[in-house]
Amino acid sequence: MSASYEKIDLKENESFYIGVFQDNIEKSTWHYHYKLELTFVTEGTGKRIVGDSIEEFSPGDLIFIGAKLPHVWVADKNEFGGFNSRSFESVYLQFGLDIMPESILRLPELKNVKRAIELSERGIRITGDTLNNVSRLMLELPYVSNFERLVYFYKIMNYIGESNSNVFLASGKYIKTLFKSSNERITKIHEYLMSNYREEINLEAISELVHLVPGSLCRFFKKHMDMTIFDYLNKIKVDYACGLLLDKEININDIAYDCGFNNLSHFNKQFKKITSRTPSQYRNSFKT
Repeated sequence: MSASYEKIDLKENESFYIGVFQDNIEKSTWHYHYKLELTFVTEGTGKRIVGDSIEEFSPGDLIFIGAKLPHVWVADKNEFGGFNSRSFESVYLQFGLDIMPESILRLPELKNVKRAIELSERGIRITGDTLNNVSRLMLELPYVSNFERLVYFYKIMNYIGESNSNVFLASGKYIKTLFKSSNERITKIHEYLMSNYREEINLEAISELVHLVPGSLCRFFKKHMDMTIFDYLNKIKVDYACGLLLDKEININDIAYDCGFNNLSHFNKQFKKITSRTPSQYRNSFKT
């Protein structure tokens, strides 16, 4: 889960992927992927950050996250201060929009399916009867034939889209700030920074990635993004820190290091530069 997005290799007779994740998530990082993801938690507790939302998660939670929406699952520690050998388990479904082309979504019978996709752009927590109906179908999915799986899939999307009990996660304001670019080089640089924000960034590695010498790389990025690569990197780190700061139980010093800053002083300086507030001021503004 350390990459900015994960590639799922589908079998020839599959249009989407249904699987089980069983592992600890101690090293989970702020990331996104190009596919939409529906996750049903079956084991584990902790914090879940989706965009600028932070919530507790526990078994029975059902979350639908759209493409390119940054998120992270942070497991609770055990009584000894470490993580259990398997502290998180979930059944998850991943798919691309190619399974539902625009021409299909224009059909009136699929209006709820289209709405479900639109809801996922902000990420939603699914509750009530919809939670029961969707989780039941998800748990049955691996055991039905290929054709039935596709029918189940559309049933799941229809249940989500017709529900009025879904809870939005990321705010509309946050969605407007999400990374968008039609430039392939800028996209590759963004994904590299998302994948490596905790590491020391190497301009040579990025240069090789986009086939530009370091000097041209810096000028190219500044021209397109109106900021330097390192300013943009700090923006990614601070974006993640804002989510963590909503949990008052997490020490600010720990947040600084978890977001890739080498010391608290540098974290405070960059955080204030980007948000116009110190980390403490930002946290205190959300006390209610």
